[in-house]
Amino acid sequence: MERLAESREKTMQRFAQLERKTKETEIIIELNIDGRGDHNISTGIGFFDHMLALFAVHGFFDLTVKASGDIHVDYHHTVEDVGLVMGDAIRSALGDKKGIVRYGYAATPMDDALCTTAIDISGRPYLVYLLPASIVPASGFNAHLAKEFFRAVSMAAGMNLHIEVRYGENDHHVTEAVFKSFARALDSAVRFDSRISDVHSSKGKL
Repeated sequence: MERLAESREKTMQRFAQLERKTKETEIIIELNIDGRGDHNISTGIGFFDHMLALFAVHGFFDLTVKASGDIHVDYHHTVEDVGLVMGDAIRSALGDKKGIVRYGYAATPMDDALCTTAIDISGRPYLVYLLPASIVPASGFNAHLAKEFFRAVSMAAGMNLHIEVRYGENDHHVTEAVFKSFARALDSAVRFDSRISDVHSSKGKL
């Protein structure tokens, strides 16, 4: 993965621009952690675009995603690879992680659905992703396929990521609750705390 711009110092906007190109997908992502929610998303998968826009808006992240892939075969490659670049962009933009809270949590309702997300930007990737057994995958991009996106984000960003949809009936609402909850939890985790002068770890490293 080619790094086009390094993360900036705490006094500046935390920004990353990354590109990934394979025989299956071609992806460019620009991420500003300290943004306002401005976004420009194009992956060729309409509902996925909508979810990434929600992530930007509800996390106050400025986000550009330009992706093309073999969606005539399946959405999986594009969704997973966008997750890989997104995770790497988060990791790159955060730089040395000095001063950040590190942990984030959000409980977010969306009509019939309720999702809770807990994040630890620890350097240790791990995903727990729980959906109600009653949720049957809708066609196209859906809550089940979203798991592959979040698995990739977790691995590339180096974060513990626990997502649990406690209940929900509609796949659209469930998926929307997941992305909004993730955005809000990440926004909490990347905030600065004046009490933290270095990294928030007894080991002295994240």
